Amino acid sequence: MTVDASVAAVLLAGFTLGLRHALDADHLAAMSTFVSREATVARSCLLGAFWGLGHTAALLAAGVATIAFKTAISPAVEAAIESAVALVLIVLGVHVGLRALAGLRVHDHAHVHDGVLHRHTHVHLGGGAGHRHVHLATLGRRPFLVGALHGLAGSAALMLLVLAAIPSPLTALAYVLVFGAGSTGGMVALSGLLGIPVALAARTRSPKALVLLQVAAGLATAAVGVAMILERS
Repeated sequence: MTVDASVAAVLLAGFTLGLRHALDADHLAAMSTFVSREATVARSCLLGAFWGLGHTAALLAAGVATIAFKTAISPAVEAAIESAVALVLIVLGVHVGLRALAGLRVHDHAHVHDGVLHRHTHVHLGGGAGHRHVHLATLGRRPFLVGALHGLAGSAALMLLVLAAIPSPLTALAYVLVFGAGSTGGMVALSGLLGIPVALAARTRSPKALVLLQVAAGLATAAVGVAMILERS
């Protein structure tokens, strides 16, 4: 079975655009809030995979509707979805930042050394790491839902417009799948990269560094959400 060169080119372009799609600022911002709470790079990559699954599922549903009914996401619906994405980013950012600060425990103690009173102040991250089990349904629920929301917004909506120019329904469906595969692969890789400094902070048991990373991720994510709202106003 041979594949037409033009079809192969279309699918390759879809995969490449999917990889590029993972770099969108709102995607990176959202994933940084999830990754900032994980202690290993493997779990960070798993979160990226769940985001990709949700993203691809939403794209597939919208793509099937586009192919079957020759329709597309209207500008009004796209604007509403973009606003919802912005609000979700603000909520995620504020939640992660406040949770990180709430987990800090500051205390000091005094002792006498060589006849001199010393006071030492310590900062601990409350709750302790402990032994964490991976419950896939719980771990992946939020990134899956956020990925699905992203799948209907921004440049993903523009991707659906490409389907109208593809005459073959099977090729159009394959285009959606390879675009989703590209965006999933890109997000898995990026989530792993984002998770490296968090994993290092957790491994060295540095609560200050960990909280700083989480607060920074929260502030950056909320800022992206605010910027999206201002851009549309």
